[in-house]
Amino acid sequence: MDIDASAELFKALSDPGRLKVLRLLAHPPVNGCSTPGSVCACDLEEHLGLAQPTISHHMRLLVQAGLVRATKRGRWMDYTLNPQGFEAAQVFLRTLSHPGARDTATQPQQHAEPL
Repeated sequence: MDIDASAELFKALSDPGRLKVLRLLAHPPVNGCSTPGSVCACDLEEHLGLAQPTISHHMRLLVQAGLVRATKRGRWMDYTLNPQGFEAAQVFLRTLSHPGARDTATQPQQHAEPL
């Protein structure tokens, strides 16, 4: 993962409102109007007490950062966590916490010379 994408991802994680959204997506309400495992935008408004424009702003940043997936259902959006986005964050953090570790996503592949 490149530095710019990592910065965007961690910027998305830096807001308390977005962290509340992610926690709700990790534990969707049972009585929500969306399909199991996802959360409808209307449920985000209800459970977090945020206005629709604020929800849209937060969700746009979380989707752009690759942490959340959005699926249109009629006039509503359903949101789910994107495990690949969290894996990318973990890979980046591992490269910082283990200085000898290589970030394989940003390192050029080395090819063996033919004999």
